[in-house]
Amino acid sequence: MMSRSFSASATPATDFIIQGQTSQGRPFRTSDWADRLCGIMSRFHPEQVGGFDRHLRYSPYVTPALVEGMRSVLVDHRLHALEPLAYFFLRDFARDNDLRVIDACVLPLRQPTPA
Repeated sequence: MMSRSFSASATPATDFIIQGQTSQGRPFRTSDWADRLCGIMSRFHPEQVGGFDRHLRYSPYVTPALVEGMRSVLVDHRLHALEPLAYFFLRDFARDNDLRVIDACVLPLRQPTPA
């Protein structure tokens, strides 16, 4: 049975991190869960980002990372503006699997500046 969706009401969209650890401290399985989750979110890109291989790159709004030595997923609040259902899907995924969620500011990666 699917749980009720994270309410889209008055809750403002924020950046958050889903860590691969349950509230009881156990690691979340399978070990590639973060890559899989980011893979299904790979279709969500800013409009100006195009290319025939866009679906083969992670979304800049949902990226895998290691946080405190644990596999994690960084979620940028801008996903909410692009596709609210995807944003709430990620919130619900974390809640339904009893995963640790850290409200945080996810900073974009800086582009290297030419020398």
